[in-house]
Parts: sequence; structure tokens; C-alpha cells
Amino acid sequence: MNKDLILREKLALERTVLANQSTFLSFLRTSLYFLIAGISINNLTATEYGNVIEIVFIVISLSVLFTGILNYSKQKKRISTAQKHIGDYKMEYLER
Repeated sequence: MNKDLILREKLALERTVLANQSTFLSFLRTSLYFLIAGISINNLTATEYGNVIEIVFIVISLSVLFTGILNYSKQKKRISTAQKHIGDYKMEYLER
């Protein structure tokens, strides 16, 4: 069995895990931007509908955060499923 292939697959899997974490942090950052914008909208502007705009930004923030959590957990599950196939995949295929 080619050990370089196994190492390459494991390193690719680690890069995939790090990319998933980076994507989740991007969702978190975007959610925090919307939350900060929503909280500070009344202090920066003197609009008539400031409270409505504040609530809209906070709802968008929560929805982005919820989407990020769902995406992260779904991808993490797919990555852990793919991790089973590294290594002795030829042996498992031949045994069937």
C-alpha cells in the first residue's frame, strides 16, 4: 500500500477541517458585524424607524449565526464520515 497516498489524504482531510473552521469563523464575524450595526443604529442616526431597523439587523445577525452553526455541524459530520475511508479502503472494497 502506498503510504504517501495515505499521508496525502490525511493532510487533505486536515486542510478540509481547517477550512470548515475558517468558514464558521467567517459566519460568526459577519453575524457580529450585523449585531453591532443593529445595536448602534439608534446612537448614530436620528431616524424615525430606528428601532425597527435595529430589530431587523439583530434578526439578520441571529439568522446568519444559526446558518453558520448548521453549516459547520453538517460539514463536520460529512468530514468525519469521509475520514473512515482513509487507509485500508482497498481491503474493505475487496472484502465485499
